[in-house]
Amino acid sequence: VFAAAGGTKGARTKLTAALLLTAYVWLAFKLFQDHHLVLPLVAPLGAAFTTSFVAIVWQLILEEKQKGRIKGMFGAYVSPQLVDRMVDSGESPQLGGHDDEITAYFSDIQSFSAFSEKMGSGPLVELMNEYLTACTDLVQGQGGTLDKYIGDAVVAMFGAPVPLKDHAYRACVATQLVQRRIAELRVKWRAEGDKWPEIVWNMQTRIGLNTGVCMIGNMGSRSRFNYTMMGDNVNLAARMESGAKSWGVYTMCTEATRVACEQHGGDHVVFRPLGRIVVKGRTQAVPIHEIVGLKEHVTDAARECIAIFSRGLARYFERDWNGAIECFRQSARVEPNQPGITPGVSSNPSEVYLAIAEHCRHEPPPENWDGVYVMKEK
Repeated sequence: VFAAAGGTKGARTKLTAALLLTAYVWLAFKLFQDHHLVLPLVAPLGAAFTTSFVAIVWQLILEEKQKGRIKGMFGAYVSPQLVDRMVDSGESPQLGGHDDEITAYFSDIQSFSAFSEKMGSGPLVELMNEYLTACTDLVQGQGGTLDKYIGDAVVAMFGAPVPLKDHAYRACVATQLVQRRIAELRVKWRAEGDKWPEIVWNMQTRIGLNTGVCMIGNMGSRSRFNYTMMGDNVNLAARMESGAKSWGVYTMCTEATRVACEQHGGDHVVFRPLGRIVVKGRTQAVPIHEIVGLKEHVTDAARECIAIFSRGLARYFERDWNGAIECFRQSARVEPNQPGITPGVSSNPSEVYLAIAEHCRHEPPPENWDGVYVMKEK
């Protein structure tokens, strides 16, 4: 029994068993030496070693069953590498609600209802399986955990069930790998000709991220439950995804995610500030950012756009409407996503802020205006 015990308690019991066995051998020799008494020695030692061997074999069987249980439980939700880390760590997954800092990930296909309207169920299922497989593989490849699918939406978390110090950085990288993969799929689908309607050739995906403390664990009923995340920070990540449409971007995150990402990834991920917003259901303003791309993929034109746009945003907050408008007009010419040119794109941040600044020039906000934009929709 002692040999089969595991963990800290198992180490103590194994040490106790070894001490007891040593004490018995010493006592047998001592009694023989001092009093010529003979205690059985071979049989007890043989029994002890035989029992220990059987117990160790049994422990190995139990450990393999435990590994199989963990892999079976999480293998469909997390990457194989992450499952191996969970097994190697010797720690059981923390099931049941607990609070921890993670990065929540939400993605959704732009105008997905139009896809359903234009395609039959068979082609739509084939398309979604290819799309969801690509997204999930890349998310899991960065250590993310699949939470659920909601139609075309992918919900994932980075940093649970196994903690990852760089979860925000991994999440940001995953978003850009997904966006690049979708661009490759658009080319593939277009090359397949009449197999897909034109709307498929122009598919775009919006992704939102937020980093913060969330409640994570097994949640649901006693008979049916799901390993998932809950809390205000999860809701805020969902608002980043839905709110990205208002700013003409396809990947948007909070300031918390940007800061946490740069702590571990330096300048590998390129961000663009988009101002501060109050999302529906909250009262506190949140600084938001576009994730433009990974450093090795961001062009000189895109960097020029970010620099000019940032100057325009500074003048906008200073209420210099004419200066802001001029900057936004310049940055609009070098935006990476151009309406009518980039597939599926109808706007971009420069055009959005150009319209806002022109409106402010004609109808200036009150003196106590702080530049915060209040979202009216989810």
